Amino acid sequence: MTKARIDARFAALKAQDRAAFIAYIMAGDPDLEQSFEILSGLPAAGADLIELGFPFSDPMAEGVQIQRAALRSLKAKTTLHKTLDLVRRFRVGDEHTPLILMGYLNPVLTYGFEAFARDAAEAGVDGCIIVDCPPEEADPLVDALDANGVALIRLAAPTTDDARLKVVARRTSGFVYYVSVAGVTGAKEADAGAVAPAVVRVRAATGLPVAVGFGIKTPESAAAIARVADAAVVGSALVDEVAAGIDAHEGVVSKVLAKASRLADAVHSARRADNA
Repeated sequence: MTKARIDARFAALKAQDRAAFIAYIMAGDPDLEQSFEILSGLPAAGADLIELGFPFSDPMAEGVQIQRAALRSLKAKTTLHKTLDLVRRFRVGDEHTPLILMGYLNPVLTYGFEAFARDAAEAGVDGCIIVDCPPEEADPLVDALDANGVALIRLAAPTTDDARLKVVARRTSGFVYYVSVAGVTGAKEADAGAVAPAVVRVRAATGLPVAVGFGIKTPESAAAIARVADAAVVGSALVDEVAAGIDAHEGVVSKVLAKASRLADAVHSARRADNA
């Protein structure tokens, strides 16, 4: 089914006049089994789509929280192959929730583009965000993903001008991930007022839904973004719950899913509150 799941989910949400809540977690954080339990529980907690990170030792776009999550995952011996095994296990119980892999090019290049695209599609991956793969160098990867029906989802940022946006839009599918702040994940708060016109511009240039991430930490900020974008992406705030659970010797899975549920409720109710 692959990328069709993404298209179907956004179409259904648009018909309901509701934004999507996209939850990001790191595969293998704090270990493979607990990350599988979190992954499996996210749809019931309200996640409309899931971004599953695969670890890399030098993640250029990540703030300290997700960098630490990647290090915990690598310590747990998580690999890209093991990440795909998590997806396979997830698909046994969930055939409907779109799942996006998010990471960096080196592990994919080492795996091999054709082999990666084939195995990702077979596992049940719907799309990929490869943060450090520039559009000018992406054609071999996109060719492999397209041949297997997997979307390549690209990033746009406040610094992306109209000329660059045309380049970003080329061969992008599923949705566009709009980085709301100039900086790394978890470092600044997103400003919905500044994001709103950017979402309109990106949506018009690409014809795709626009998901906003980087800087959404609270239910209040998630709701504000949900009023102006097609989706709100939250990662660092969920990863923080993993770290907090480890430090407090508390249940990591329950903490992450409880935080996801609060964020999902805020996203899902944002437009209802405006229309009441």
